[in-house]
Amino acid sequence: MIFVTVGTQKFQFNRLLEKVDRMAGEGRVGEEVLMQTGASDYVPKSCAYQDFYDRARFGELVERCSVLITHGGTGTIVEAVKRGKKIIAVPRLASYGEHVDDHQLQLLKRFHEMNLIFACMDPEELPQMLGEIRNHRFDAWRSNTEAFVAAIDEDIRSMFGI
Repeated sequence: MIFVTVGTQKFQFNRLLEKVDRMAGEGRVGEEVLMQTGASDYVPKSCAYQDFYDRARFGELVERCSVLITHGGTGTIVEAVKRGKKIIAVPRLASYGEHVDDHQLQLLKRFHEMNLIFACMDPEELPQMLGEIRNHRFDAWRSNTEAFVAAIDEDIRSMFGI
């Protein structure tokens, strides 16, 4: 099962949901897709969905999925990486009204460089990434919280010129 989650913030992420739903409808996914649609107003036609899942159910879906397709939310990504999940993360972009800024670009780039996820900067790349991720070996999560937080903090500060 593929689990798609767009987080719990007030922003829509129709662009991601629509692309995955279209792929599922065209038979290009190869397995069941469940979506957590959050504040998005796109209504999936080919995938089972729910606006929000409670914490326990969300954890079950992350644990059960073969691939997690998600927004660039650090909490979701870290939770899934710790569980050894294969992750494709797509950044929310301000230009589409998906967030107030583009900080998720830097976060995903960093996770990708660490070989923990596939960073998908354009949802049109999802079919190719979905094919590649099944045979990709990601690095295991190493709990190095202080160094990781410092690296992310450095990226954010440089992005905003702080």
